[in-house]
Amino acid sequence: MNCSISGEVPDEPVVSKKSGLLFEKRLIERHISDYGKCPITGEPHTMDDIVPIKTGKIVKPRPLTAASIPGMLGMFQNEWDGLMLSNFALEQQLHTARQELSHALYQHDAACRVIARLKKERDEARALLAQADRQIMPMAASASVTSNASVLTNGKRVIESEDLGPGGKKLRPGISSSIITKLTDCNATLSQQRKKRQIPPTLAPADALERYTQLSSHPLHKTNKPGIVSIDIHYPKDVIATGGVDSNAVLFDRSSGQLLSTLSGHSKKVTSVKFVAEGDQLLTCSADKTVRLWQGSEDGNYDCRHIMKDHTAEVQAVTVHATNDYFVTASLDGTWCFYDISSGLCLTQVADNSGPEGRPEGYTSAAFHPDGLILGTGTSEALVKIWDVKSQANVAKFDGHVGAVTAISFSENGYYLATAAHDGVKLWDLRKLKNFRSFEFNDSDTPTNSVDFDHSGSYLAIAGADIRIHQVASVKADWNCIKTFPDLSGTGKATCVKFGPDAKYIAVGSMDRNLRFFGLPSDDGPSES
Repeated sequence: MNCSISGEVPDEPVVSKKSGLLFEKRLIERHISDYGKCPITGEPHTMDDIVPIKTGKIVKPRPLTAASIPGMLGMFQNEWDGLMLSNFALEQQLHTARQELSHALYQHDAACRVIARLKKERDEARALLAQADRQIMPMAASASVTSNASVLTNGKRVIESEDLGPGGKKLRPGISSSIITKLTDCNATLSQQRKKRQIPPTLAPADALERYTQLSSHPLHKTNKPGIVSIDIHYPKDVIATGGVDSNAVLFDRSSGQLLSTLSGHSKKVTSVKFVAEGDQLLTCSADKTVRLWQGSEDGNYDCRHIMKDHTAEVQAVTVHATNDYFVTASLDGTWCFYDISSGLCLTQVADNSGPEGRPEGYTSAAFHPDGLILGTGTSEALVKIWDVKSQANVAKFDGHVGAVTAISFSENGYYLATAAHDGVKLWDLRKLKNFRSFEFNDSDTPTNSVDFDHSGSYLAIAGADIRIHQVASVKADWNCIKTFPDLSGTGKATCVKFGPDAKYIAVGSMDRNLRFFGLPSDDGPSES
């Protein structure tokens, strides 16, 4: 009798109690252990249902085909033919699978083309919508002129720019594709120039900075509310702008040592000032929640051209894009706004609700990367956030500071970021997104208020309990402190620092309302006031 599974005479025959079928012992045991049932009838089986049969030793008869050489050759031929037929069937299956894969890839490619076309149509529709919004905005602004009260600044009357859309909501057209193209082109141009950049021969050498001393001191702001909290320099004209606790911004001509103009209009301290490199314009932001754009005139006065009221809390920082056509403001309300300089319109307002309990973290500082496609912001929760300007997405976060991040400065080479907070200054490698060096002041009670790379990226200035100048090096090399200036204000608190052109001098503001210049005594500069 033959095995019901293999069809051959079994070496160890067993019989099932339930079905009475004969099996090879090793085959039926394996099947029961895997499936727990009879392979023929499908009835449940266990090992106890199998009974071995005692038989005499069976000598398997030799098949007739193996009894002679021609028979064996015929048997080998049959096996070869079966192998070839099996191989042919596998090749047919492979060919069918390839055809199906090719068809699936074609469908995927067609779907990608459709998606790309839809995205292009979407971008074109957004651009048309943004263009329509820009055409509507002047009409909305002109309609609001009759309802807005005029403001007196510097003897000139201006209208507060408050662009309202339907329902009284502020218009936010967004950053259009044409603006993104402009930002991208600027980034490509500046990146290419940076590869060829060389340190200018007119840059002050390190040994000259070691001999810097105070050249002059100028009291610029009111005595009843003393204090300079922000500073910026217009390099072509060597004009310094300061923002004071007395709610005024002051323009000072360093070459003549004369005060050029006092810009009045803010109702609280001016937290940040920034020149627009082209067009003789100045931006100021204040604790009164507003941002003002000032336009210089031929008679030397500055008139307020726009007043932006898009924030709901103190505006802490303003930074100008490399195109000089756009700027960003950062506020304690947890948002930053992207503006068009020519119209004073807020194109987009970005909020990040990743703070504690979903509340936005207030921004205390902001700065554009030199190439203009990255924005750095510091928060009141000791975080540094890096943003992609094109998508307004938060692409990186740096933690490790203690206290609010008071200042941010990008190096001209685009690789380093310096941030200041209560615990000192930290340097970040933007290529690896990590902190590689920290500087701390001896006076732990005085926060570090300002940090600034010079325009060549060769020096770093830090203002806090004193003023320190470090020589920029690589990530692994030491950034040596080449000069330390004591705080001469008597307040123990230098609030802002800025390098002059080619680091020929250093401008420092402090809480005693004095603007101080440090440099070589032989350099031409203003006399002591």
